[in-house]
Amino acid sequence: MKKGLIIVLLLMVFACDHQPNKPQPTDPKPTTTVNVPAFNADSAYAFVKAQTDFGPRVPGTEAHALCAQWLIDKLVEYADTVMVQEFRTRLYNNKGIDGQNIIASFNPKAAKRIVLCAHWDSRPFADHDPDEANWNHPIDGANDGASGVGVLLENARCFHHQPLNEKLGVDIVLFDLEDYGPRQDQTEQYYDDRRNHWALGAQHWSAQPHVPGYHANYGILLDMVGNKQPNFMKEYYSQGYAAWLSNKVWRIAQDLGYRDAFVNEFGDAISDDHLPMNEIAGIPTIDIIDLRPESSNQSFPETWHTLQDNIEHIDRKSLEMVGNVLNYTVYNE
Repeated sequence: MKKGLIIVLLLMVFACDHQPNKPQPTDPKPTTTVNVPAFNADSAYAFVKAQTDFGPRVPGTEAHALCAQWLIDKLVEYADTVMVQEFRTRLYNNKGIDGQNIIASFNPKAAKRIVLCAHWDSRPFADHDPDEANWNHPIDGANDGASGVGVLLENARCFHHQPLNEKLGVDIVLFDLEDYGPRQDQTEQYYDDRRNHWALGAQHWSAQPHVPGYHANYGILLDMVGNKQPNFMKEYYSQGYAAWLSNKVWRIAQDLGYRDAFVNEFGDAISDDHLPMNEIAGIPTIDIIDLRPESSNQSFPETWHTLQDNIEHIDRKSLEMVGNVLNYTVYNE
């Protein structure tokens, strides 16, 4: 994931054309004047565990197919409409592969829309595991994928039990094939400046949304939001494309008492699902992602792309913080 490539050249180009303002300290202000439902951290955790119980959700495997049906069935319980966007694309090695983006909509006829998203697939390679013998083993992706999905499922449950303002529509989009880029030792071999080998589901949806002519006022992407003591910095591209949204969400988080987790500092530039959403779909989108500058694992949590990315490292408090921030953001629109 990520996905996680931090591309220095792109960062330099982006910095020239999209230099955001330096974040400034924020003062607490009243967060809400409406009744916001309580986000249930135990429920979100159970949703994360249910995904990992299927095993690694690598596209093309039985676990992937079983989890897809579970996600669809769960969202049908909560949303007004649910659809599956099936697509075919090519991997970094030009192998063709099928994917499924899963979209759940609330108030589908409302003109004003927000899109909330995460990726639901898991990486086929533990290529950052300390033991090189594990590099071809798939990961559970408890944090890298399942955590964001688990939060959004609990948000969906909240939207169902306490309906949104009828003039506001929300679309939850679960992207597939986000994390099937080349192994770290193959990056140079398969490098192609004309192609982004990551975020394939988001690239497809951004070019061909589930509704022709679809547009949202803004989007919020969740990625790796479940580890203990998260460090959610303002990801560089997020601040460049949608500083107003990034600043708004971080203010809400700080008003809710999450200043230590939602730090008012810039993070690295991350190639994630929000890039095609900004660049192809034209939807201002930010990425809430755990960034750790002191990490030995490319500024990501130490469990990233290792066999240690499992349910044992998921923290209910982290899920609750992110879920509350989304609920307060959405219900105050």
